[in-house]
Amino acid sequence: MADPIVSLFAPAASAAFGTQVAGVLGLMLSALEEREFEGGEHKMRPLVSVRGHSTYVVHSLHGDERGSANDRLCRLLFLVATLKDAGAARVSVCVPYLAYARKDRRTKAHDPVTTRYVAQLFEAVGTDRIVALDVHNPAAYENAFRCEAVHVTAADLLMQNVAADSSLDYVVASPDIGGIKRARHFRELLEGRLGHGVGSAFMEKKRSDGLVTGETFVGEVANRCVIIVDDLISSGETVSRAVRACRRAGAARIEVAATHATFATEAHALFDADGPDVVVVTDSVALQSGFTRHLQGRLRVIEVAPRIAETIRRLEHGGSVSELGGA
Repeated sequence: MADPIVSLFAPAASAAFGTQVAGVLGLMLSALEEREFEGGEHKMRPLVSVRGHSTYVVHSLHGDERGSANDRLCRLLFLVATLKDAGAARVSVCVPYLAYARKDRRTKAHDPVTTRYVAQLFEAVGTDRIVALDVHNPAAYENAFRCEAVHVTAADLLMQNVAADSSLDYVVASPDIGGIKRARHFRELLEGRLGHGVGSAFMEKKRSDGLVTGETFVGEVANRCVIIVDDLISSGETVSRAVRACRRAGAARIEVAATHATFATEAHALFDADGPDVVVVTDSVALQSGFTRHLQGRLRVIEVAPRIAETIRRLEHGGSVSELGGA
């Protein structure tokens, strides 16, 4: 794919991930100048010409010790605008993790619909296309953007790293009602791999003012291996509630598969003795240093740079992105 009209950029905070993507594509990351100024202001500019190029920027929009989600978003928006001003024919942003994708609807009077506001910001600076991985609600994400919105899933990659014992009887569970469609897709992929039917289950969850309630669990899991599927793990409370419910219902083994590991400090509890037997996540969000010790135990992290690279390849050469991940 080493096409001279394709340029690939990644800000410093996402350079490691961007380098992986570039390597899969047989490209080098294009050079950027990044400068910090007093008071927290900054600038980025390309150090190569992008005039007439199809240009991609890879940047994950999660907060960490290097900056908040807001800071990363602001930097990305300014870079997109800079590339458009520099004559790029097309600018596509690839965000393995899209900030504010969970706030896609009003749940209370006068609530913000932040996903739509973020979309308007991208559109305002001239973004031609956005590529995101396993957003909270794909339909809401696609409807929020007026530019081309591409949704990519890592469900098949996660599925390949669970259910290692084909002799077990499996159930795929959603930790809340809103994730049932995601769990159904995962279950269908697993059924295709195993060659037989897989059970389903879900947990009731209500959230108000930060308080999570609801104890109803639906599904037969006694003496079975339960795979709890979610889009992300932050505090871990949603998954932990589902784990406890499965234990009470007699599950023999519990595995967790989630794309984004936006681990807060409280998520360490997932790896306590009564936590799930294994937690599988991707590197769409760089693993916080405090959690690396769990890699020697029940935590597994799989790479998604090849999935992002293949998406870029197909977008450039007319392949089907919808077929990726078994979608």
